[in-house]
Amino acid sequence: MSIKIRGTSTLNGNTNPLIVVDGVPFQTTVPNDFNFSTADQNQYADLLSIAPSDIKDISILKDAAATAVWGAQAANGVLIINTKRGQKGAPTISYTFKGTLSRQPSAIPLLTGDQYSTFIPEMYMNVAGVPLPTSTIKEFAYDPLDKYYYNNYSQNTNWVKAITQDGYLTDNNLSISGGGDKARYFASVGYNGQTGTTVGTGFKRLNTRLNLDYIVSSKIRFTTFISYAHNVTDYNYSNASNGTGPDGVRNIAMIRMPNMSIYEYNDAGVLTPNFFSPSANIQGAYNPTARVPIYNPLAMATAAQNTLITDRVIPHFNLTYNIIPEVLNLNGDIVFDIANGKQNRFLPQIATGRPFTETSVNRAGSSDYDTYSVASKTNLIFTPRLNEKHALTGLLSIQTNDNKSVTQSQLIAGTASPYLQDPSVPGRITNSDLSIGSGLVQQRSVAALLNAQYKFLDRYIVNVALRGEGSSNVGPERRYGLFPSASFRYRFSGEKFMKKFESFLDEFSFRGGIGRSGNPPPSRFPYIYYNTFVSTPNSYLGQTGLYSNNIQLDNLRWEQLTGLDAGVNIILFKQRLNIDFGIYRNRTRDLFSPNLGISSVTGYDAVSLNVGTMDNQGYELSIFTTPVKTKNWIVDFNFNIAQNINAVRSISPFYQTSSGNVSVNGQYLQLLQVNNPLGSFYGYKFSGVYKDADATIARDANGNKIVSPSGQPVQMRFNYPATDYLFQQGDAMYEDINHDGNINYQDVVYLGNGSPKFTGGFGPSITFKGNLKIQGFFSFRTGSQIINYTKMITTNMASFNNQSTAILRRWRTSGDVTDMPRALYNTGYNWLGSSRYIESGTFLRFRSVTARYTFDKKFANKIKAKNLSAYVTAENLMTFTRYTGQDPEVSLRGTGIFQLAQDDSATPPLKMFTLGLTASF
Repeated sequence: MSIKIRGTSTLNGNTNPLIVVDGVPFQTTVPNDFNFSTADQNQYADLLSIAPSDIKDISILKDAAATAVWGAQAANGVLIINTKRGQKGAPTISYTFKGTLSRQPSAIPLLTGDQYSTFIPEMYMNVAGVPLPTSTIKEFAYDPLDKYYYNNYSQNTNWVKAITQDGYLTDNNLSISGGGDKARYFASVGYNGQTGTTVGTGFKRLNTRLNLDYIVSSKIRFTTFISYAHNVTDYNYSNASNGTGPDGVRNIAMIRMPNMSIYEYNDAGVLTPNFFSPSANIQGAYNPTARVPIYNPLAMATAAQNTLITDRVIPHFNLTYNIIPEVLNLNGDIVFDIANGKQNRFLPQIATGRPFTETSVNRAGSSDYDTYSVASKTNLIFTPRLNEKHALTGLLSIQTNDNKSVTQSQLIAGTASPYLQDPSVPGRITNSDLSIGSGLVQQRSVAALLNAQYKFLDRYIVNVALRGEGSSNVGPERRYGLFPSASFRYRFSGEKFMKKFESFLDEFSFRGGIGRSGNPPPSRFPYIYYNTFVSTPNSYLGQTGLYSNNIQLDNLRWEQLTGLDAGVNIILFKQRLNIDFGIYRNRTRDLFSPNLGISSVTGYDAVSLNVGTMDNQGYELSIFTTPVKTKNWIVDFNFNIAQNINAVRSISPFYQTSSGNVSVNGQYLQLLQVNNPLGSFYGYKFSGVYKDADATIARDANGNKIVSPSGQPVQMRFNYPATDYLFQQGDAMYEDINHDGNINYQDVVYLGNGSPKFTGGFGPSITFKGNLKIQGFFSFRTGSQIINYTKMITTNMASFNNQSTAILRRWRTSGDVTDMPRALYNTGYNWLGSSRYIESGTFLRFRSVTARYTFDKKFANKIKAKNLSAYVTAENLMTFTRYTGQDPEVSLRGTGIFQLAQDDSATPPLKMFTLGLTASF
């Protein structure tokens, strides 16, 4: 649920803001669930693999002119992070400790083994009309004489509980800083160890940092930033490299048969230490290509391997030369970023139970990457000496970036033992799903920036900039882009006639700006303007051939975002009330859409194009107040609210305008309509359950029964004549919008939109005598609708998957009045995309509360400390919402324009309790 800065401005998936660390862009992979709007200092530290205590400050640039200065990478906003530096003075040693307990909240209540064992035969009987044949389906025979099946399939296993554990985190950081007139230093080393709340997951990080400042003379200053991080991440095994997805351990645990045993009973009925992983049963078998493969979740969590080890070192050197002191300044940066990583994955036979003849048994994989990038930035800053009424600053900046990445991977199967988990050991490599691969990608960019800022009487401020940028991801004809920007600020409170209000008015200013920034095709398409060739899968006389793999795209253009914004800032009562209000409109032209489907008669099945124009517009309001400020008490209260509305203004005729098939279960219709917001979905209106046979008779707009020409009542149908399913008593009932007795696409209506109308947060901060400080933070979202996909999967009653306890109120006999349809195995249309699964996404979340106590100097001196403080933090304590799913904080998911606010979370957000200590000596 990654929240973007001022909405989504692109279709190519590259929607995260630019991250700038110590003045230079920082390349990192942002997880899908990272939330920029609510992340705190600790979460940003984890994202950047640095210690939280090394961060000095964090700020966000959103205005058009500010983001335009940073060019292509800043089209989605800029996040600026500065690390600490040494200060003049005696050496100061600081130690910080953080210990966190994480706990999974209660998940959706699922059926027990006993409840499941009565539900399955009923589901089968409703379709087949005969009892479940337990002579062949022994999982439900419950024959005490057959001790193997009786003991292995007569349990009440809570699979979710079996794979869940308390998570623990310890974070230790030691730093030293100080310096004299010439040299200043800051050095730190830290270790972070985490145990995840799912068995088999964890994280370890060793990080170190050295920041040095050396003043050579009054004209020359030399600065270095050197950081190193070693990370070891243990994921659960799944098709996705990070262990997530529908085949993830936690998702499989929710649907696994609860009457199964975790460990196997032998033929004599004796419990063994071996995991019970049958090769197949009534629920299915493991298939690595299936969307939801079946396996023993605890066996997968404990025996499978999915470990990523990364090392990253970033030497950053800066030289400042005052050519003419206080007039002309030359500032140069060069950054080397060397990163490598290796991921080892192993799928053991004991988790899947499949025979050794299959390639899903003891499957060992390894992939590693090495990246090397060099970025440089040279700034020439001119600040002429003018009189006190005028101030001018000019900037010429030259920036370059060169990034090279080498990857290789190998995948084998059938190793001789589950303990042989490295693909270098003997194994099968000949099957089509096993492979050895490698890749090499190099990308370069260059930019030049001219910027000037003029200030008159400290009241009128104007800033103009022109940035030219080139990217190797674009063809030679369109490689370079030109991006101008301009902004102004008028300090109305600085006028002479406003002095009569200075007793209560501290600041009253207006601002505005316009800027253009660009976005080249994303880095995953580095050679899109070439016609590349690949080898044929087959050979003739031992020789393979070559064929064209893609269309050569010489004329792809940069995505161009033009932003307009205006705002006002008012500060009153000696800084005790600060109000900031801004409005904006961002228009993105030449939207880049990758892999757009085309007719295969061309010889290709996809092409990437510039397809249209999209707008994001809205407003932001922030209020910072200090209602109480006395000798002993300081009470602050902050509030912010924002609204963002997006809409497609134009779209290429080659772009798909609809998605989703409403004639099958589980899908919603999405329509692309010009001038309408993204994220809307359409489906049927759920009207309950047909309680008896009479309720299935079609009725006209007046409620009268519809009869056929022969005088017989017409029974409700679905999708006649293509499907022509006759609804029966106990089936889900959908509103017949046109009253024709046929539920089909003509009855599809608008159901909602996943984009919230308002987002924001607020929280108080209370300080007592400067020692005790209590801070709380709430976040909220209103006006969005969510597809509760978890509810859909756990109440569809259409397979042998476990279900939630909500199905205990399902329809069973004629006359039952309920909102839960009957159970139908692999048939019927009881879980069509409808309003049944649409819920309000409005929520208010008590996100965190922190109590920090700073001990007074007298007490700290007793233990020879300069400063000493301790704090406790609780996160995600409670959420106030009418949403019945796991987590209402859902963002749009999917590809391109067709994105849905779909909640498929297996559990709510973790509750975390932290104890921290900071001391300096």
